[in-house]
Amino acid sequence: MIIKNFDEIAKSEERAFALKLVDVGLEAVETKKVVRETVVRDGDELRIGNEKFSLKEIERLFVVGVGKCALSAGEALEEILGASISGGTVIDIREGKLNHIHVIKGDHPFPSEKNVSATEEIIELLSGATEKDFVIFIISGGGSTLLCNPTDMTCLDETLILKHLYSSAVGIRKINTVRKHLSSARGGYLAKYAYPAKSVALIFSDVPGDDLEFIASGPTIKDTTTVEDAEKIIKECDLRAKAGANQVSLIETPKEDKYFKNIKNILVVSNKIALTAMAERARAEGFTPEIISTTFEGEAENVAVDVVRKMEGVASRTVHLYGGESTVTVRHVGKGGRNLELALATLELIKDNELVIAVSSDGRDNTDLAGAISDIITKGNAERLKLSSREYVDDNRSYDFFKKTGDYIKTGDTGRNIADIVIAIKT
Repeated sequence: MIIKNFDEIAKSEERAFALKLVDVGLEAVETKKVVRETVVRDGDELRIGNEKFSLKEIERLFVVGVGKCALSAGEALEEILGASISGGTVIDIREGKLNHIHVIKGDHPFPSEKNVSATEEIIELLSGATEKDFVIFIISGGGSTLLCNPTDMTCLDETLILKHLYSSAVGIRKINTVRKHLSSARGGYLAKYAYPAKSVALIFSDVPGDDLEFIASGPTIKDTTTVEDAEKIIKECDLRAKAGANQVSLIETPKEDKYFKNIKNILVVSNKIALTAMAERARAEGFTPEIISTTFEGEAENVAVDVVRKMEGVASRTVHLYGGESTVTVRHVGKGGRNLELALATLELIKDNELVIAVSSDGRDNTDLAGAISDIITKGNAERLKLSSREYVDDNRSYDFFKKTGDYIKTGDTGRNIADIVIAIKT
């Protein structure tokens, strides 16, 4: 069971069922399992997805990974390829040790000098690759922050920019459009450094809609955005004044086609896999499931309203499933995350025979909690403690609320990242 506090919060049959659905969804996108299914070695033949490569024709094989799936994927690749791996570097938010790949624990959610140093190690490794070499990239959510390599700026400048973007409820595409042009390791740069070596990128999507060029700011994808696009967002959000950054030095991303002719980008994980597995389990348990959206976006409180309204008039034992990523406009300096706030915002709206769970697939909803559950039990706990869910939503204090009621979900770092999952059940 991925949910560490399952026994403490599974206080009803409905809760136990809903929490098991979360577990089913996360197990379906378990990183090592996905890699083993995608990368298969048969003697000297290597199959990655639908692509086949001869290990005999490869002089050196490198593994380069970034993001919250990098360590687990690296472990799986070492199990498959062993000593065939000549070297490599993965940057994750977790600590670890591998036999052939250097593991670096980077800082997240904001960049640091440690991230800059790790990024420079990757650039140096890739820059030495030749046409006889082969690179397997692991690209996953969290990679944008980890691949920090600014020009005429510092990682602190980028942190100030990001804090303002996050608190302004700007969507991930706009955030990553700006980030692509703040680092010479995003927006196709890793593909450029690896050229002329052949390479394959295993991409784990945490972006609604699975637009590859925005996942981890697309380090192996030819970028369609420009410095001008980033500049428009900077002006729209008044970043130079409001973010307090000393300067915003933008970098154009590689546009030459030649840097991308030797790389294959393969989407190996998206929230559709998790949601489908959850729907199948719900159906097997006698419920009627429906995947409402794989791309939900918008203010967490507005999404909460839509989720509850969608349950109006549906039959009992109906399960609505959502994948996506909401945002939060920070009005007060409270503590919480988008999933905690979404779950909390449903509490004053849901009926006694309804239940909503919102959870971050990586286990970190801007806090040490993964998400929360909202139902009649949560209501009872709030009433007993004389807590107003509306006041806590208005103050952006969802973390404090659920820590007091105990209706939070804790998983720790999951080694997965498909953004967020929302479950709504008519019990």
